[in-house]
Amino acid sequence: MNEKLYWVGFNLVKGIGAVRLRALQDHFGNLAQAWDATPDQLRECGLSARLVENIIQIRTSVDLEKYYETILSRDISVITNQDENYPARLKEIDQPPPVLYIKGELKQDDFWSVAIVGTRRVTAYGRQVTDELATYLAQNGVTVISGLARGVDAIAHQASVRAGGRTLAVFGCGVDRIYPPEHRNLADQITKQGALISDYAPGTPPDSSNFPPRNRIISGLSMAVVVIEAAETSGALITASFAGDQGRDVFAVPGNILAPQSKGTNRLIQQGAHPLLSGRDLLDSLNLTRVHDQREARHIMPLDATEAKVFNVLGIEPLHVDEIRTQTGLAIESVSSALVMMELKGMVQQVGPMNYVAVRDEQSQYTVDKI
Repeated sequence: MNEKLYWVGFNLVKGIGAVRLRALQDHFGNLAQAWDATPDQLRECGLSARLVENIIQIRTSVDLEKYYETILSRDISVITNQDENYPARLKEIDQPPPVLYIKGELKQDDFWSVAIVGTRRVTAYGRQVTDELATYLAQNGVTVISGLARGVDAIAHQASVRAGGRTLAVFGCGVDRIYPPEHRNLADQITKQGALISDYAPGTPPDSSNFPPRNRIISGLSMAVVVIEAAETSGALITASFAGDQGRDVFAVPGNILAPQSKGTNRLIQQGAHPLLSGRDLLDSLNLTRVHDQREARHIMPLDATEAKVFNVLGIEPLHVDEIRTQTGLAIESVSSALVMMELKGMVQQVGPMNYVAVRDEQSQYTVDKI
């Protein structure tokens, strides 16, 4: 039987998240064994009586095979955090969602992505900024991520679609439950130029408690989060907070200090967020001005053994070329030429005189053994 059935099964159980799912895997060896475990065996794993009861209730009321077939029949794919095509950036965050439901298609190019979020009560100023920024990003090969909500979110998706770019919408309900309902046509367009994403099982209705947690996925998928307009209690500020915790850059659009919709963004800037003055500033800050060139370079010039060796010693901490030479055992000329090519491909970044860090994604998970 398909192992993903059990991932989906446990995903239906209230109270079973990333930590408890990992505990079940470690204790039983795999989720199939955990699914068939007796109540006593489940309690031995450290689960509370309430959680054991929840598992038994789902296990007896849901035909997993039929439920899984229904999911697939609705053109919804299931990705677990152990799959190779699980988004690389999302896998970096603390406790990444164990299961994602996808309607549409995720691509490796979505690694280059920026989230645009903001208020539902968008002003004419916010509408213009959102439209121009999302259009600019889409035209420059950057995937735009948002939450399909009214206001800034919808405008960002619409502009990306109109510009022929890719866009991802993260739901706080099942991907088969379009919310708000008036965005059904927009959701259909997004599935053709991106994807609808949720860690909530298909059929899950929208609930106010679901939306703050889904914001960590929006930020987790992104290189940076841009807040266009946000009141002081806006959900967009929750996304910005998650972004900060996840090590993502946060940008905020300055606004009228008297406007309620700008109080949250202005406060973010006061607290250290980057003030966003233009789309070009954003690309420069994130080293995204050459996305198209980097993609083309990777296809034309695949990684060779020397580059793989250099790449494998690099991480998020800057490393001087002399140290790279020492760790790889390569001649300094080979290290230098490899770094030039890898920088062209967007796989390394120079962060100081002769110091480099790795830029990792699905396309650059190489080891020397694979070359």
